[in-house]
Amino acid sequence: MTPICRIPLVDLKAQYRTLEPRIQAALQRVLDNTSFILGREVSQFEEAFAAYLGVKGAAGVASGTAALMLAFRACDLGAGDEIITTAHTFWATGEAILNVGAMPVFVDIDPATYNINPALVEAAITSKTKAIVPVHLYGRPADMDALMRIAQRHKLMVIEDACQAHGSTYRGKKCGSMGELGCFSFYPGKNLGAYGDAGAVAGNDGALLERIKSLRDHGRSTKYEHPDVGYAERMDGLQGAVLGVKLPHLDEWNGRRNAHAARYAKLLKGLPVTLPVLADGVTSNGHLYVIRAPKRDALLEYLKQQGVEAGIHYPIPMHKQPGFLKRNIPVGPLPETEKAASEVLSLPMYAELTDALVDRVAEHVRQFYTSA
Repeated sequence: MTPICRIPLVDLKAQYRTLEPRIQAALQRVLDNTSFILGREVSQFEEAFAAYLGVKGAAGVASGTAALMLAFRACDLGAGDEIITTAHTFWATGEAILNVGAMPVFVDIDPATYNINPALVEAAITSKTKAIVPVHLYGRPADMDALMRIAQRHKLMVIEDACQAHGSTYRGKKCGSMGELGCFSFYPGKNLGAYGDAGAVAGNDGALLERIKSLRDHGRSTKYEHPDVGYAERMDGLQGAVLGVKLPHLDEWNGRRNAHAARYAKLLKGLPVTLPVLADGVTSNGHLYVIRAPKRDALLEYLKQQGVEAGIHYPIPMHKQPGFLKRNIPVGPLPETEKAASEVLSLPMYAELTDALVDRVAEHVRQFYTSA
């Protein structure tokens, strides 16, 4: 019997092999200077990342979830406030809203892009609404022009969840640079991934960024003076060092991902699956390659049997999660969100994929529908 060739959803070892000497040298610098919390490596990364995004500053924090929570706290969002967002996202988006005491208000998605549908946002605004949180899901930018117009009309803040959108652009602007604040995750599987948990908040409002830097560090202004009640949500020096090595390669890696996406699209054309689409004027970083698939669960199992590690992002929408349901928060109908959750399937995607591996994945998908 021919052994099955395993194709992972993401291959972190392949990326590490291309950077090993530089990563080791960066880690050694931190070990030598013993700046394990914040420190020079983090501040240098913050400056480089802000320059990459085209914003005035960035604050390195402990995770993407911390980035969202600190952004909400810095903007004084909390008890009694409503924040409009999407239920088709990772749990952390709504979790951070709930953790500051605010109420998530879910708006259905555009079935073509899987992002929040701006045409439905205005109807969800009440006197308690204080902010809109678009999620640039799978690395595909939300419709920021429409959302910013709505926010301006109603004097709402826009805080971007760009945790999957490192390097994605909307009409020439980087995701995470258009709202009051942009929040990023550097979870290892992200396009720009740390070697542990890490995140950042970026923006052009210096006062907000300074407050975030205080809140991430126990609300302190000096070593033993704490004007605010904060958190221990600082970025580690080791993560800053790793991210500093990786950042200059981000655009190249994103380009490779998009080349793989184009190859998938060519090979899967004509099958009964719905392929990803991009609106005019936007670019994706290719974070995930997500199709809509009839008989999704059967296809997922078939791919697993062939050694292909596909995934689902995300099988349970926020408003259907047990941790949300027990709060008895009223939610309107979200038919497109629920339909997407039952159909989406993520195929292997990482910069170091080869044409041969993409071809093999696509052929297995084709074989499944041909035999079915």
